[in-house]
Amino acid sequence: MKLDILVLASHPDDAELCAGGTIAAAIAQGKKVGVVDLTRGELGSRGTPETRAREAQAASELLGLSVRVNLGLSDGFFRNDREHQLPIIQAVRRYQPDIVLCNAIHDRHPDHGRGSQLASEACFLSGLKMIETLGEDGQPQAAWRPARVYHFIQDRYLKPDFVVDISAHWETKRASVAAYGSQFNVAADGQPHTHISSPEFWHFVEARAREFGHAIGVEFGEGFTVERPIGVRDLAGWF
Repeated sequence: MKLDILVLASHPDDAELCAGGTIAAAIAQGKKVGVVDLTRGELGSRGTPETRAREAQAASELLGLSVRVNLGLSDGFFRNDREHQLPIIQAVRRYQPDIVLCNAIHDRHPDHGRGSQLASEACFLSGLKMIETLGEDGQPQAAWRPARVYHFIQDRYLKPDFVVDISAHWETKRASVAAYGSQFNVAADGQPHTHISSPEFWHFVEARAREFGHAIGVEFGEGFTVERPIGVRDLAGWF
């Protein structure tokens, strides 16, 4: 299955929280979008890997993803090395995306910055034909390098290089995040309180989206950073 956009995310819920509106907008335009979660989020203080897998499935259905898989890398302990790059290279070659979205270049959670670097380098290496990988059918995979790699903006503020208007898809994003009921906007339930579990965190998420939207003259937006300048052929394509 060839995808237009592949999201490489360190944890289940990173994609929805940081790019859910962008994903929904792309799918509404007829694009094929998939998510590869690097870890199961097993070090999270709330919920279990099994719970988060069910939540990820529900969120995927709300967004209309073409595919979602989890690589099962070790939460908190994965590294940017050959062992961890190879399964990502296999995924990139399997889905042949034109665009990859991945974690923030640096953030409060160290997995985010490390996942960002891991994903970015794996995307580059995926284009080297001398790196040999096998597909699910056991056959050699062709080299493939995405045309563009963009990075989320997560907990820590980063100045966006561009902002996607998600105003028409805000409610879909909101529902996809809410699918992670073990993680977000939860009442006192005997489980540990975390940085993201209180209703106040959702207020922050909404405020950030409104701030980015305001910057481009719309209601809600999601910001991204780039690794290299974006080329355009027509200035009228920007607003």
